[in-house]
Amino acid sequence: MAEHNDRGRWGEQKAAEYLERCGLRILERDWRDGHRDLDIVAIDADQLVVVEVKTRRNDDVMAPELAVDARKMRNLAIAAAKYAKACGIDMPLRFDIVTVTGTGDGDCKINHIEDAFNPIMR
Repeated sequence: MAEHNDRGRWGEQKAAEYLERCGLRILERDWRDGHRDLDIVAIDADQLVVVEVKTRRNDDVMAPELAVDARKMRNLAIAAAKYAKACGIDMPLRFDIVTVTGTGDGDCKINHIEDAFNPIMR
């Protein structure tokens, strides 16, 4: 398995642990619909939260959250709508980004951007 895949799984695990500490209830991890996926789906109070996780060794080249472009936002919105319909969930939807920066050898830096984007407004 490629190193970046291992780092991505590690980052998603760190993000899920962080979100649970913040009081979110994780419903799904790595939910797939064809070629689209949702990294983390959670409940926060009365909102369904779709979390895109971006993991990087460092942020020297580009801030990880900048990798969530308009195309990615559109794909997340489509997948989130399918998830909500398939699970019969009817509640407000929020899109967050969690960035995890580190190597997995020690501490990591986590940045949680709540309500990071609204794909309908793009």
